[in-house]
Amino acid sequence: MLESIFTILISTILVNNYVFAQFLGICPFLGVSSKTETALGMGIAVTFVVVLASAITWLIQIFVLDKFGLEYLQTIAFILVIASLVQFVEMFIKKSSPSLYQAMGVYLPLITTNCVVLGVTVLNVQNGYNLIETIFSGFGASVGFTLALVLIAALREKLMLANVPKALQGVPIALISAGLMAIAFSGFGGLV
Repeated sequence: MLESIFTILISTILVNNYVFAQFLGICPFLGVSSKTETALGMGIAVTFVVVLASAITWLIQIFVLDKFGLEYLQTIAFILVIASLVQFVEMFIKKSSPSLYQAMGVYLPLITTNCVVLGVTVLNVQNGYNLIETIFSGFGASVGFTLALVLIAALREKLMLANVPKALQGVPIALISAGLMAIAFSGFGGLV
C-alpha cells in the first residue's frame, strides 16, 4: 500500500503533472502566474479543493452513483461538489486574507471550472483507486499543479527584469517558458 501511494505521488507530481504532461489547468496557469505569492495562494486553494473533492466525489461515486446505476450523472454530480467547495474556499479566503482574495480576482471562482479539479476526480474513479489512493492522488496532483504555478511565476518575475524582445513580452514568453518546462518535466518519465 505504501509503495502504491509513493508511486501515485511521484506520478502525479512529476511524471504525469497535470499542467506539463496532460495540459490541464492552463487558464489559471497563465492567468495567476505573474506573482509568486498569488501563484502559491492559488495552489493552496486548489489543493484544498482537489483533496476534498477527490474524497467526496469518490464516496458519491461508490455509494450513490454506482449503487443506484446513476453513473451517467457523474460529471454533473462532481461539478456540484466542486462548485460547493470553491464557494466555501472563496468565503474563507475573503474573510482571512482580503489582499489574497483581491489578487486572485476572477480566478478564484474559476477553480470551479478548472479542468485539473474535475480531471483529477474523474481519473481517480477511472483508475479504480480506493479512498486512500484517491486522496493521495488528489494531493499529488495539487502539489504538481502548485509546483507548476510557482515555477512559472518565479520565472515570469525574473523575465520582467530581462531584456525580452517586444514581440515576445508577456504571454508569448510565458508560453515559450511553459513549453520548455514541459520538455524538462518529460525527463521524469522513466521514474514510474
